[in-house]
Formats: sequence, structure tokens, C-alpha cells
Amino acid sequence: MKEKEELRLKELKQIEEELYTSGANLICGIDEAGRGPLAGPVVVGAVIMPRDSMIEGVNDSKKVSETKREKLFDLITEEAITYGVGIIDQKEIDRINILNATKEGLTMAVKELNPRPDLIIVDALSKIDTDGIPYKSIIKGDAKCYSIACASIIAKVTRDRIMRQWDEVYPQYGFIKHKGYGTAAHIAAIKEYGLCPLHRLSFVKNIINKN
Repeated sequence: MKEKEELRLKELKQIEEELYTSGANLICGIDEAGRGPLAGPVVVGAVIMPRDSMIEGVNDSKKVSETKREKLFDLITEEAITYGVGIIDQKEIDRINILNATKEGLTMAVKELNPRPDLIIVDALSKIDTDGIPYKSIIKGDAKCYSIACASIIAKVTRDRIMRQWDEVYPQYGFIKHKGYGTAAHIAAIKEYGLCPLHRLSFVKNIINKN
């Protein structure tokens, strides 16, 4: 590994190292993908990485290309002590709103972890049900913490794979390209073809009303 990349990863692990030094043993990073799209689920990833983990290229999923994320997903899930995923579909998002749906997905992901962590670090969320495990909320945690960055890749790749499968069912919307986000092409497709069961009704009201 190049010296520059090693230094970047060490900086990305600084917050976790401080938490290990102050007594934490198993630290779980949590992040979500899909809070903003007009269609599809929100996905939450939770992962406990070994303390000495240094996977080259790990970063906030938004800063990594789709091809590289797929490779990193395999490396992260192979090396992880444990990981969990929570998937909340569009119907539940419409029923309870996106913030509550994200929190529900987080609780689901945490309950899949074995062994249980003794501390959770999460990107920005608060007032969450972590199944009794203490947590620390870190603003922009996916860009500041290694474990949260790993969780962001798990969440993003899982969601992208789901949206690629849905593209086969509803090819007219172009989900394979935009993954349900509100791009000009996606909005144009909604206006041309109407909605499909994958769309979040609470997110597309303005588009439909303008039609």
C-alpha cells in the first residue's frame, strides 16, 4: 500500500482509535443509502471491522465509483467480524416517513450483528433504537470514520443491486442508471409512463401535481 493511502486510512481511523483507547472493544459503524430517491427502499448497513483493518480505497461511498464499490463490498464483507443490513421499502417510507424508516432500518441492521458491538458510531442520526447498545452520532461520519465508510459501502452496494434488479421489471424508468434518484431523465419517465409500485408517493407528489 502506498504511503499516502496508508496515511489517509490512519486519519480515517483516528476517531475509532480514540474510542478503542478509551475502552471500546467492538465498534460498529452504521450508515444508510437511499434517503433522497423518488423510488425504491432505504438501506442501512451496520458493520464491525477488525481494529487493524486497513482496506485500500475505503471511503465515503459517494466518493467511490460504482465498479470500485462492488470490489470494496466483497473485501469489507469478507474481512468484517460481523455485518447486518436493514431494508425498508417504499410503502413503509410513505407510511412512517423517510427519517423514521431510516431509523427502523438501523434497528433491523443492528439486530443482525453477532457478536453484538459494545459501541455504535453512526452518521448524523440521533434518537435511535440501537437495541440497548450505546451510540455516538458523528456528523459527516462517512467521511470521518473508517467503520462508517465501510457501512456506507455495504448500504450503497446493497441498494444499487436491488435497483438493478428492479430495472429488469420496469426498464422504462432507467433505474439501472439513476437508481431511483430524481434525475431529469427519471422525472421525464414518470411524466411519460406514470408511476410504478416502486415509487414513493410522498416523494413524487409535486411531480404528479405539476403534470
